[in-house]
Amino acid sequence: MNSFETQLDHARIRRAIAAAELRTSGELRVVVHQFPAVDALAAAKQEFARLGMDRTRERNAVLILVAPLSRTFALYGDTGIHAKCGPAFWREVAETMSGHFKREAFTDGLVHALECAGELLAVHFPRRTDDRNELSDEVVERFPVI
Repeated sequence: MNSFETQLDHARIRRAIAAAELRTSGELRVVVHQFPAVDALAAAKQEFARLGMDRTRERNAVLILVAPLSRTFALYGDTGIHAKCGPAFWREVAETMSGHFKREAFTDGLVHALECAGELLAVHFPRRTDDRNELSDEVVERFPVI
């Protein structure tokens, strides 16, 4: 088992997702892709669709995909995110993760990225009185089909 898997705290990540979503109507998910991702962004796009993240009310879901075997990650957001947040959103979240990942503080990197995404989403997608959690907060682990 590599250092990524031994350090990943699913419960802490789940709590960070829930806390971030208390400030925004946006939805956040984390997928750990347990096989090499040649193109992490393409894998994130595929997971985004597979998880039904393109069906949120405001089209404001964000997926963080981490592929530890290829040492890559990708951020993927729905059309509502792109329309309101712009490229600065992605840079800020990615920089937050990269710094922690370089120090092998993987859970910290994901938690801080989720906090950063929650803050940025809250600006453009504040929590609504009728807001409900549209997507699971569980960390998704994807393994290759054998």
